[in-house]
Amino acid sequence: MKIAIIGYGNMGKTYAGSFINSRFIKAEDIIVVDRFTPTEKEMLGIPAANFISEVNDSFSETDIVILAVKPQDFEAVSEKLKSKLTDGQIVLSIMAGVTIRTIQKMTNSLKVVRSMPNIVSQIGMGMTVFSASPDIDRKDLFIIQNLLNTTGKSIYVDNEKLIDAATAVSGSGPAYVFYFMKSMIKAAEQLGFSASEAELLVNQTFIGSINLKNANSFSNEEWIAKVASKGGTTERALEVFDALSTEDIIAKAVMAANERALELGV
Repeated sequence: MKIAIIGYGNMGKTYAGSFINSRFIKAEDIIVVDRFTPTEKEMLGIPAANFISEVNDSFSETDIVILAVKPQDFEAVSEKLKSKLTDGQIVLSIMAGVTIRTIQKMTNSLKVVRSMPNIVSQIGMGMTVFSASPDIDRKDLFIIQNLLNTTGKSIYVDNEKLIDAATAVSGSGPAYVFYFMKSMIKAAEQLGFSASEAELLVNQTFIGSINLKNANSFSNEEWIAKVASKGGTTERALEVFDALSTEDIIAKAVMAANERALELGV
């Protein structure tokens, strides 16, 4: 199988590295299109000849074309791409807000998959949600899901609108986690810990909590109850969260992100 990656920014490099490290795709079977020349380290073992500055006839030899460009750059890319694609090729997009229908129209391709990964894909712990055009068959979906799973885990959805919802939940989600961590670190420093101590306290608490939850079948509510003893310190903190309607605030933030994703959609 041969793959072309258009755009070699953070996500383009992430996908190339994940495909190669998982041995799902050989380095020599990856073509990269980008205006900038990568360093030897960034090449990840991909032959220098496979790095090109613009779409050319070599694209007709690839099975999957990954669109890893910014949405605002897509129109220029599509003009060069549409004449190079063949009927059997799959176009996999990781562009935010660009619909399957738009991609089909601008590339003249029927086989289109739209996905929303997140930044954690960079360490193989990502979450990707994807949807596909009707022309993508079960075999195609199986191949795509295996590709995406090299960067973490993935969910297929029939309803493309859930891609925008995923943007608000898992796509933006790491920033929400970092925001909460930042707030806890600040509080720890106010209690007297040094900056490095506060960061270690909070980082390890998050890592340990996630691993503990994944190692058992208890719900979040059950774990909260296990930590929050009657009349104790945790219960007091949770009472403050409830008094400030923190759960509602988080939900409103996610809904706002979803609304923005819909506004940006084309």
